Amino acid sequence: MSTLTGTPPRTGPTLSTVVAHPRPLRLLRHSLALAKRSLIKTWRTPEALIDVTLQPVLFLVIFVYVFGGAVAGSTHDYLQYLLPGILAQTIATGCIAIGVNLNTDIAKGIFDRFRSLPVPRSAPLVGAVFGDVVRYVIVTVSTLGIGYLLGFRVESGPVRALAGCLLAVLFALCLSWLPVYVGMKVRTPGAVQGVMFALIMPLSFASNVFVDAGTLPGWMQAVVTVNPLTHLVTAMRGLFLGTPVGNHVWWTLLWCAGFVAVFMPLALRAYRRRV
Repeated sequence: MSTLTGTPPRTGPTLSTVVAHPRPLRLLRHSLALAKRSLIKTWRTPEALIDVTLQPVLFLVIFVYVFGGAVAGSTHDYLQYLLPGILAQTIATGCIAIGVNLNTDIAKGIFDRFRSLPVPRSAPLVGAVFGDVVRYVIVTVSTLGIGYLLGFRVESGPVRALAGCLLAVLFALCLSWLPVYVGMKVRTPGAVQGVMFALIMPLSFASNVFVDAGTLPGWMQAVVTVNPLTHLVTAMRGLFLGTPVGNHVWWTLLWCAGFVAVFMPLALRAYRRRV
């Protein structure tokens, strides 16, 4: 009785022998792809950029020409003082949109589709944060642009001015993990907006955005000195106007690291539990 002998299997690369991308590179690749989705969404709904284009214009015009003479005695002097503060305030409030948008996407079931894709679980959130960098660049450019038309002038060199802009964008990127976390925890987009305004607005006014901290009551000065927006505004004023910066840049970077270290893990954990 004869026996049949099969040919030996071919040797070569199989699915099990394909080397996958290292985990950090894979996360970066998918996050950038989802960031592109966020940019396309923003491009198709330009009205979503009103808060980072129209809002700084309104705040500058109102505060400079209504309060400038009373606060600083000169609208030009107050404009020089106010613009870095308005940029910091607008870039902080501009972060609220990412929490609202993510909460809306979850309600519409978009994140259920992401779960069916072979992408890291954290890629949708990281990609949304990456995609939001365009909003922060727009608010920086629009604020400096309208400020220049009103008479604001950078009194330091272009390198220091660019450093101030980059510091503002970095601060916004790191702070955005707070609204991302809130967007994962609350139920509706309206609730996200309400919670974030309740957190951001006290930070904006209990700072040196509009007036010098020395003019505030003593008990409030203690709050202002540890306010992250105070450090950011003082650092930007020094970089834009050539005044002493001190250690405010380092304090701002420390706050940035703190925002990421605290709220990024919380946001990812809340996202995994929700979806």
